[in-house]
Amino acid sequence: MEIRVLRYFLAVAQEESISAAAQLLHLSQPTLSRQLKELEEELGIILFIRGNRKISLTEEGVYLVNRAKEILSLVDKTTLNLKEAEVVSGDIYIGGGESKAMRLIAKISKELMNEYPEVRIHLYSGNADELAEKLDNGLLDFGIVIDPADKQKYDAIRLPNRDVWGLLMKDNSSLAKKDVIVSSDLKGLPLIVSRQTHVANELSNWLGNNLEQYNIVATYNLLYNASLLVSEGVGYALCSYSFTLQWNMKRIERLEPIRKQ
Repeated sequence: MEIRVLRYFLAVAQEESISAAAQLLHLSQPTLSRQLKELEEELGIILFIRGNRKISLTEEGVYLVNRAKEILSLVDKTTLNLKEAEVVSGDIYIGGGESKAMRLIAKISKELMNEYPEVRIHLYSGNADELAEKLDNGLLDFGIVIDPADKQKYDAIRLPNRDVWGLLMKDNSSLAKKDVIVSSDLKGLPLIVSRQTHVANELSNWLGNNLEQYNIVATYNLLYNASLLVSEGVGYALCSYSFTLQWNMKRIERLEPIRKQ
């Protein structure tokens, strides 16, 4: 499987047309069609469903699109860093969750770029599970995660910032009047929780290993979209207490800290 052919494949998937992709790639349509046919034969699968006006991806084609994007991103990143190895320059890929610790990363990035102006920072937002996958695949250089998270196979340091758990709710909720939330307050409430593996385990421990007794109506990986569910009255979101989120959302919602019973 050649990198060049993967780029051809992504162009066709994006344009949904071999003729349009051929024009974009400055190739003849027969040449591009032949390259795609050889790719399908090499993999032993069908990647496209060819229609009258456009082509669509098969299930295998969708899978290859996602993997091809990661492969080409890693190739481009590696090539660029090798070309710029003579000076302190290049691209740093940092993944992070929604945490106050990201402000520290922003300050450090500013200092680094002031000293080395040819350095570029690329940020990716995600939860610990997503960041770990990209770290393992070489698509991130650093990951900033919120505990609980599995850090055993990584070189890790603890940042000075501290995030605590909270409950995101609408202003008119009766719980908004409380100073702290305890586990018994959550019984019977529609809950929106993180899909992060270790967070689910920690939540189960906090609730006394009775997670199945609670009403979980939705899950999320990043909090912003979950906050929209909260604002529409879908439920209450268990999340990390973030100063930034509190500042942005305080007019319509409140984020109350949780304390164990």
